[in-house]
Amino acid sequence: MTVPEYSPLDENEDWPTHGEYEHTKLYHSKVCEFSEHLPSSFDYIVIGAGPIGAALAFKLATDDPTQRILVVEQNWDEPDRIVGELMQPAGCQALELLGLGRVFSGIGAVPVHGYYIAYGGKQLYVPYPLKANGKPYRGVSFHHGRLVMNLRAACKSRSNITCLEASAVGLIRDPDGVSPVRGACVAMRDNQKVQKKVTARITFVCDGISSQFRKVLNPEPVSLISHFCGLVLEHEPVVTGDYFTGPAGAIPASLRAEPLTQKENPLPMPHNGHVLLDGVGPVLLYQMSERETRILADIPGPGLPSDGTQLRALVRDSLSRAAPKHLYPALHSRLMDAVDGAQRLRCIGSKFIPATANRIPGAVWIGDALNVRHPLTGGGMTVGLWDVVHLCRQIAKEDHSPRALSRVTAQWQWDRRSRALVVNTLSVALHALFAAADSPDMCLLREACFNYLSHGSFYTMHPSGFLSGLSPSPLLLLFHFFSVALLAVAMRLGDAKAGFLPMRCLSAARTLWVAACVILPFMWRELRP
Repeated sequence: MTVPEYSPLDENEDWPTHGEYEHTKLYHSKVCEFSEHLPSSFDYIVIGAGPIGAALAFKLATDDPTQRILVVEQNWDEPDRIVGELMQPAGCQALELLGLGRVFSGIGAVPVHGYYIAYGGKQLYVPYPLKANGKPYRGVSFHHGRLVMNLRAACKSRSNITCLEASAVGLIRDPDGVSPVRGACVAMRDNQKVQKKVTARITFVCDGISSQFRKVLNPEPVSLISHFCGLVLEHEPVVTGDYFTGPAGAIPASLRAEPLTQKENPLPMPHNGHVLLDGVGPVLLYQMSERETRILADIPGPGLPSDGTQLRALVRDSLSRAAPKHLYPALHSRLMDAVDGAQRLRCIGSKFIPATANRIPGAVWIGDALNVRHPLTGGGMTVGLWDVVHLCRQIAKEDHSPRALSRVTAQWQWDRRSRALVVNTLSVALHALFAAADSPDMCLLREACFNYLSHGSFYTMHPSGFLSGLSPSPLLLLFHFFSVALLAVAMRLGDAKAGFLPMRCLSAARTLWVAACVILPFMWRELRP
């Protein structure tokens, strides 16, 4: 693999993005193909070799080299997705704990310093929190497929991992519905009639957001919240690092309105995530490399226009409104060129699936196969990787008896809950606020949220801890969310245009009720397991 270009202006001291990855030679190495000679028994089976499955298999293999692990993946080629391209600082922490801290090397990844947020002609900056030594945490953005291939290369480097290219078509389990899972049935990828049963002490289901085995654990129907429509904006690297970071809170509108050259990166604050709130739904912009920026336009609601021309017009309108020409002339022009020149718009549905208690012996669901949150805050891999950290810690403490597995999963569900609750609830609650167009109360809450974050100090930095995954405190999340709600109440009571005082009081009470309805049901669903 050729090491992509990186910027000499910025480097991540904790999780390096420069240099070559140590397992690069295994990037495209061959994997085992399905055959009758495949052993019929392993200690662990991992279904799915995405970010979570590959990290889990690597950690299990390094913790106990005597354990034999089978990783089943239908396609070991580089995946191509339009989400899962930004790792929050807490996710980077988890990778470090798993022994994978250098996995961002050699893929052209870009350090991320925080979030630039724009709404109603105003801008604010939410930097990531500071470490104990006073230096800021950083995240990383990248090509999803390149990161996955580095993680898979790490798996291939372990002699006790068998990487199998095959389809997992079923779990080995008696039809009574209460018997433990004893392994998985795997099939040849191109001919699923050719199958083989492989047993294992524990089967880990990590087959992602479209998991075919989720209904075994959680039969509840899943509904779509919205869709992200993805594009790529190509540009030249930045020539100065002056705008990589800044003070927390409101920032002047004049901040880097124009790049220095016509082809240079047009983002207001390169090496940061960008959230533009004036579109049809939120618009996300973040770099995948020094020369490519991902554009994600959120279209609220469960459906999309069936006609491609109408969908393109809707996305174009959203981008035009999110980055108006009079505020962002260069960015506006480049976004319009990107949507007009795209051969096709790639879309992915956004869901919310709360975690379900694992009551099926012999198997563990983890990652997006277990629970899913809205991708708005980029916290999916953070939750999944910390799930791996907590799970492997518990497995290392216990023996290999069936009763021990029950203790492992029970303690794991408790250990993972606070971080998963904060990240998952924040994602759907913020989307509810940022995507609301028709509700006056939701629009008021959105404005109050933006004003609250603009104040700087802990008004900005505590929420930054939630976004980064570094502050897994549900009570602190509740405090700040209802502080925003009370600010919205104060704004309503102080608005003389909203009618007489009694009417304003009723309206303020309704706004408080709406705020409670936004966050509390999601928190309750996360607490139920």
